[in-house]
Amino acid sequence: MKLSSFIVAVSIAMSSAITASAAPPTLDAFFKPAEWRNAALSPDGKRLAVVMTTDGMRGKLAIVDIDAPAKSRLIAGFSDVDVGGIQWVNDHRLVYTAWDGNASLNTSIWPGLWAIDDTGENKHALIYSADSPDSTGTHIADRTLPWHWRLHNVLRDGSDDVIVEDHQYDANWQPVAIQLARLDTRSGAKRGVIDNPPAHPFYWWTDPQGKVIAVKTINKGRSSLLLPDGDGWRTLSEGDASTGEGHHSTALTAYVPGYLFLIALDPEHKSDTEVLARLNLAKPGAAPQVLIGMPDFDFIGGPVVDEETHHLLGIKFESDAQGSYWFDSQFKALQAEIDKLLPTTINQITCTACTSAASVLVVSSSDRQPPVYYRFDRAEHKLTALINSRPWIDPAQMGPRELLRFKARDGMSIPVMINHPPGPARANRPAVVLVHGGPWERGTHWADWSWHAEAQFLASRGYVVIEPEFRGSTGYGNELFRAGFKQWGLAMQDDVSDAMDFAVSKGWVDPKRVCIGGASYGGYATLMGLAKEPDRYRCGFEWVGVTDIDLMYSINWSDASDAWKEYGMPQMIGDREKDSAQLAATSPIKLASRINKPLLLAYGGGDHRVPLKHGEAFRSAVEDHNHDVEWVVYQDEGHGWLALETNVDFWTRVEKLLARTIGPGTP
Repeated sequence: MKLSSFIVAVSIAMSSAITASAAPPTLDAFFKPAEWRNAALSPDGKRLAVVMTTDGMRGKLAIVDIDAPAKSRLIAGFSDVDVGGIQWVNDHRLVYTAWDGNASLNTSIWPGLWAIDDTGENKHALIYSADSPDSTGTHIADRTLPWHWRLHNVLRDGSDDVIVEDHQYDANWQPVAIQLARLDTRSGAKRGVIDNPPAHPFYWWTDPQGKVIAVKTINKGRSSLLLPDGDGWRTLSEGDASTGEGHHSTALTAYVPGYLFLIALDPEHKSDTEVLARLNLAKPGAAPQVLIGMPDFDFIGGPVVDEETHHLLGIKFESDAQGSYWFDSQFKALQAEIDKLLPTTINQITCTACTSAASVLVVSSSDRQPPVYYRFDRAEHKLTALINSRPWIDPAQMGPRELLRFKARDGMSIPVMINHPPGPARANRPAVVLVHGGPWERGTHWADWSWHAEAQFLASRGYVVIEPEFRGSTGYGNELFRAGFKQWGLAMQDDVSDAMDFAVSKGWVDPKRVCIGGASYGGYATLMGLAKEPDRYRCGFEWVGVTDIDLMYSINWSDASDAWKEYGMPQMIGDREKDSAQLAATSPIKLASRINKPLLLAYGGGDHRVPLKHGEAFRSAVEDHNHDVEWVVYQDEGHGWLALETNVDFWTRVEKLLARTIGPGTP
């Protein structure tokens, strides 16, 4: 496909998207890769690097000239894997990684790293993406780094250099440290960044010239945030590495001279949520200054800093939706102007040398509209469409999403995302309770008031989709997070049930036509829901779900680290010895005889997070008592589905299961 023609295709797709067709979208429309993704704006704001994927083609690196889109071009790609992340090193040089977006490889692939000019010239392999070089012959003079190196960040010092990090492991392949080096993207020459690293460094923060400004160490379940202090290090804070308790949880890469941006529990104790704060490096003993905090949400996002002047312009954040807060009056006015032109979407402004930029990139999205990229000319006040990430998605055929809160049976406030079917509101619809994985994550992160493939697919088939943020979920404050400790199958499971009852109380859902589904921990919760309350759900579907809690401790070929098993799991899930009775009572493998509803079980043959043994053992246990169990293994998949054919096959099975148990024709 010639990129000179894609602008016409985008404009046609965008104009046709306002007319809804009678039939719902086909299943593959929800799960095929975005046509455009991972867009990155050049430092001078004149070009957009983006991964382009068309049907049957691996993701390629494309350069879109913002002022002259007809000059856009493909510059790099692979025949058997996809281009992954992209970053600009400077105005005319980029680095990019690889990943397998099709789950087609039977061997592991690591990100690797390549560099290239925006003209497509001077390509250089910097880090291998496999165990060994991809060609034969001598490599004596080869400077390409082995697979365990990663890109750390790019610099803004006028050079072609980047900072890379070496992930170091012990003899049992347990991570022990991460060390930094500076790498020339043209010659491959590498040199050290710091002479006196502390023991057990795992996260580093550097300024635009590559100078270390902070490091986080982790050892024996404890973490410390350290600042350089002469020839040594000063400890800023210490805490629990698993729970984040007692220390600043994250330091951000945005750079303003003399400051370190932190995401931390509110130092002013106005709420139990994490806030964005900044630490004055000249006064490291002083309390960080809170820049923004929200009483119901942990801060997710980061500062917007002009990379030319290093001035703090504003903050991007996520609450029930993504948003921006601007300190700079010009950008506050610019945001208002763009929002007036695009009133039905969230519009995120992206820039690098922001203050002097003639134009900015605008990423526009909503619950029904996948991201669309625009150029906004600041002098002409003109908005021009560039690319539509999923031009085949018709917003009129998508359903509305809303984040609400309800009171659990013990009074705790629990967030829940509701995705309604498209079209006029109706009462007493069939529903799917979709439980997120983790469980220690925000299930709606970056899919808050954004387009979400799984939920929108189910909604397009007429189901209300209930996505509870049960206790133990992150993103909503420390109280909700810590309330999930040692509550697998107990209060965490009650929250899932209470979320369904909340939707029923609103009149949206028919309580006699509800199924439950989820992946990983969500798969565990699916099985526990069917076992604990067999009359609540008409069916269940789970993929890559945990079935035996004790197996999580004993299995030796999973990717769970020894440190996590020794320090994290005992306090967050349960002590294998002291809490053995509870762990047995809340393991689906022990309760399989109670599950008598239609059930779909799906696992990945290459899953190292929840190895296939979890599924095989549970299948053997449940089939003795339940003759309506469907079993499928996708041999080339890991912990979740990547390949389009896998998603189509799995969700076709889900669609058929739901249709025969809670669909329109069911009693």
